[in-house]
Amino acid sequence: MDWPASVAVAQSVPALPTGTDWSYEVKLDGHRMIMWRTDDGVHLQARSGRDVTAAWGDLALAGHHLPSGTVLDGEAVITTQDGRISFEAAQARAASSPTRAHRLAVQHPAHYIAFDALQLPSPTGDIRARPYSERRAALLSLLAELPAATAIQAVSATTDRDTALTWYNTLHSQGVEGIVAKRTTSSYRAGRTGTSWLKIRHADTIEATVTGFTGTARQPRALAVRLPDGHVALSQRLTTALATRIAPHLVPQPERAYTQDSDAYTPVSGEVVVQAMAGATRHAVVTVVRLC
Repeated sequence: MDWPASVAVAQSVPALPTGTDWSYEVKLDGHRMIMWRTDDGVHLQARSGRDVTAAWGDLALAGHHLPSGTVLDGEAVITTQDGRISFEAAQARAASSPTRAHRLAVQHPAHYIAFDALQLPSPTGDIRARPYSERRAALLSLLAELPAATAIQAVSATTDRDTALTWYNTLHSQGVEGIVAKRTTSSYRAGRTGTSWLKIRHADTIEATVTGFTGTARQPRALAVRLPDGHVALSQRLTTALATRIAPHLVPQPERAYTQDSDAYTPVSGEVVVQAMAGATRHAVVTVVRLC
């Protein structure tokens, strides 16, 4: 496999699919991460392709227990003192300098919740073309060999839809933001996975495509996003940490553009998707909470 790996992305749907060929995984409120165990160490890759090893040194250290040649896909999560998985804590860690990240790791160590195996040690190699059921079995077998106190764990999964719905309905307060359903026969394909990977999130959030920004590309103040009803609206002011994460993905265009409410913004090219809290109306207040 070549660095960086392009990740698979589940399609949002309003309800979990039914049938006998689905596996359901809890969707945790953390940071998507590819873990590479190579001959010379461990490298951690964000969904964007950036090397984020310096911010997650505790996970890199845990990754040394994996055999060389392993590549995993998963989520970096941080649990606070009240036992809840905190996206805010993960966001703070991701936006920190190496020195501050080390200090935060002492206070709140991270865990890596793996949900897929992309590559196994030689001679097996790249297994992305294999069915999900085989990749899941390989992941569980691999992680079973790690020390008992490892920070690397497999995501909870079930083939029982009722169990998945119970997780969805009861674990939101603990930092479970939804459920991902994967066809047991599906391969690992980069980008949007069509009908083979589907996800439901709790109704307080939506996914929105970024059409532009206000402020500067290096320091965006707010984002122009396309809402599910097709309207483009400006978000509320971004937090400093979120603006720092989103800025590298913004490719500004020279012209100006305007929302339906006549708010001016700088349009962007490419596809940048964010998760936001918003109402369904044209004049909804939009609060961007993370980069997808």
